[in-house]
Amino acid sequence: MPSLANIYRLGVKELWSLVRDPMLLALIAYTFTLAIYVAATAMPDSLHNAAIAIVDEDSSPLSARIAASFYPPHFKSPRMISLSDVDAGMDSGDYTFVLDIPPDFQRDVLAGRSPAIQLNVDATRMSQAFTGSTYIQQIVSGEVTEFLQRHRDTAVPPVDLALRMRFNPNLDQAWFGSLMEIINQVTMLSIILTGAALIREREHGTIEHLLVMPVSPAEIMLAKVWSMGLVVLLAAMFSLIVVVQGVLRVPVQGSVLLFMLAAALHLFATTSMGIFLATLARSMPRFGMLLVLVLLPLQMLSGGTTPRESMPALVQDVMLAAPTTHFVAAGQAILYRGAGIDVVWPQLLAIAAIGGVLFVASLSRFRKSISQMA
Repeated sequence: MPSLANIYRLGVKELWSLVRDPMLLALIAYTFTLAIYVAATAMPDSLHNAAIAIVDEDSSPLSARIAASFYPPHFKSPRMISLSDVDAGMDSGDYTFVLDIPPDFQRDVLAGRSPAIQLNVDATRMSQAFTGSTYIQQIVSGEVTEFLQRHRDTAVPPVDLALRMRFNPNLDQAWFGSLMEIINQVTMLSIILTGAALIREREHGTIEHLLVMPVSPAEIMLAKVWSMGLVVLLAAMFSLIVVVQGVLRVPVQGSVLLFMLAAALHLFATTSMGIFLATLARSMPRFGMLLVLVLLPLQMLSGGTTPRESMPALVQDVMLAAPTTHFVAAGQAILYRGAGIDVVWPQLLAIAAIGGVLFVASLSRFRKSISQMA
């Protein structure tokens, strides 16, 4: 049976090794502070300060109304340019949208001829291009309709749709971005720290010293799991309380302690995964390349970025074997919807089961790698 004293002392040794590594300390500080803040405030999926230019070839009251209808925060104040400047501005990336109002536009509208307005879109900025095109169509249609009717008229719909925005009433991107970034960083950093700890010992030759000591592979592995897991858990708690709730003012609906319990179970799985990857890679560059192949699917297909329901059925079934899928579901339920243990216990049980399988597989691989060195 593993000795708790040996596991504790070896874990303390791992913590001292981490303290002496300034690069890893800087990585921990960045991922749970600045990276969380950037993910919450960058708003990559929303229309925010989109650059727009207008070519007004009509110079009419209607075209002036259309130009004046674009303003922050969705759009920057529009720049009035000439037709010859459109291609150069789009090629240099100065504008995401260029709206070309043709000559005699107002006269054709009043005559009922249905004139066309050209909208040039920089489709390389996909999220803004898709959302902004819809916004611009609605704005132009609304201004033209109001100009023709001489007053702003809102048609009464036959059915009154009562909207209730639950859990995020203001549709604030920071609420989603900050909390999901914590979930992603817990996964990434736990794999990196445990894998780096094992590779560091191999590169420094300290693994040979452990082989001649009265410790078992299970004790060595458990020491790395609890020490690196504790570091990530404390950093995640600090980020959730100080950065998310304190700096960003994002309300957390559920129990922070319950989320920490889910994170602890998840860390048991991901730290075991980090040791398994470190036994496959014999150096830090190889470990980094292997990490990219594993980490990207874990984060992109777990349901944190895209809802799992929109993914192919095969991907949904395969990702049930990943601990991140169940951790994301539990984290969203706790932090967003205030779920209790009676709701998330299936996800917690799944994470624990997957973590047990990963730990056994990693321990088997770790023993084989140690026996080859011996």
